[in-house]
Amino acid sequence: MTFGIVLSVILTGISLSMDAFAVSICDGLVYRNMNKRQAVSIPLVFGLFQALMPIVGFYVGMALIRYIEAFDHWIAFCILLIIGGKMIFDGVKELKSKEEELAQKKFSYPELLVQGVATSIDALAVGFGLNAMLGGAEPVQLWAWVSVAIIGVITFAISFGGVLIGVKVGKLFRKKACVAEIIGGAVLILIAVKIVLESYGIIGF
Repeated sequence: MTFGIVLSVILTGISLSMDAFAVSICDGLVYRNMNKRQAVSIPLVFGLFQALMPIVGFYVGMALIRYIEAFDHWIAFCILLIIGGKMIFDGVKELKSKEEELAQKKFSYPELLVQGVATSIDALAVGFGLNAMLGGAEPVQLWAWVSVAIIGVITFAISFGGVLIGVKVGKLFRKKACVAEIIGGAVLILIAVKIVLESYGIIGF
């Protein structure tokens, strides 16, 4: 595998991790009383899903891409819209409550898994083109696994930074954490819209 191919894989990993980075910041903002194990599990889940999706796409192959391309972005849109909408609803509800009655948004593994799927669906399509990206490097299956491992590690590192940023910023909102939750929900909805717009070529970043 040449330097150019490695560079392409790294840049792809960085690009794919941007949604996970944004969601990680949101999680760091809104999850209160989060312990170290839970904090590490956020980038770990995102990294695993970003690595899993391309390898699944790689083995499924191009035969099914025309079926998946038609609705993968809408799946991600709906999932993020529901999560983001719920966060905004909960935040507004808390905002209307008295300070001492503010509910704690507790860490949720099921919700984290849903976020992992939603932010990595676009990586599935990358897997379909992984063989072409590798330029016929042999053995192709070995380099495919190496490539997705690189993508996973990059996503983990970037998402971990996102969690730290979210936690640090969240301390500034400690007394009004509901505001952070509303902001986090709005960001998730914006990400959902971005995924759909990108799928139709309206935007390209």
